[in-house]
Amino acid sequence: MMIVIENLHKSYGDLKVLKGVDLSIKKGEIVSIVGSSGAGKSTLLHLMGTLDRADEGKIIINDENTSVLSDKKLSVFRNKHIGFVFQFHHLLPEFTALENVCIPAFINHTPKAEAEKKAIELLDLLGLTARMHHKPSELSGGEQQRVAVCRALINSPAVVLADEPSGNLDSVAAKELHQLFFDLRAKTNQTFVIVTHNEELANMADRKLVMKDGKISV
Repeated sequence: MMIVIENLHKSYGDLKVLKGVDLSIKKGEIVSIVGSSGAGKSTLLHLMGTLDRADEGKIIINDENTSVLSDKKLSVFRNKHIGFVFQFHHLLPEFTALENVCIPAFINHTPKAEAEKKAIELLDLLGLTARMHHKPSELSGGEQQRVAVCRALINSPAVVLADEPSGNLDSVAAKELHQLFFDLRAKTNQTFVIVTHNEELANMADRKLVMKDGKISV
């Protein structure tokens, strides 16, 4: 299994958000998570991505129990093994598409020439070769989000976590982005976990999980 989650609990103050989540996800699987606002979808994704810590339970990713890692080790693990795509692309405005894609690789101490070569390959794969020297403000919404996907993939993560990735896109760009996840999986056999309100994307996944009241309803 690529991801194993056992008895996950998370509260913020008096608000219990996750109430004992159990979940296993196989390598190369695309899983969508749906549910109403406040059901705990994004919280689960953030815990899976080690951006926050659970109050109880454990998360094992790629055979590593992330629950027991120190903050420093967790940061290194996250940058190396997990790629993130959010609703807002979070690209740095003063850098080009190519430079933005390279940033996680530089954090990972990848040599500049190697990082740029991989970034150019990814940008080419996602149809952005002609846009690589453009800054985010010069790109369309769909292009910005594809650059963000390249950035998520630069360190060849085992797992890609996407939180409402097409939430800000028009229907055509959203459809293209959704298809992209499946094309990438076919090429790389990476695992994708996608939180979405988009029914079409949710139903395309290998498995659709419904979160309700802090648990995954079966």
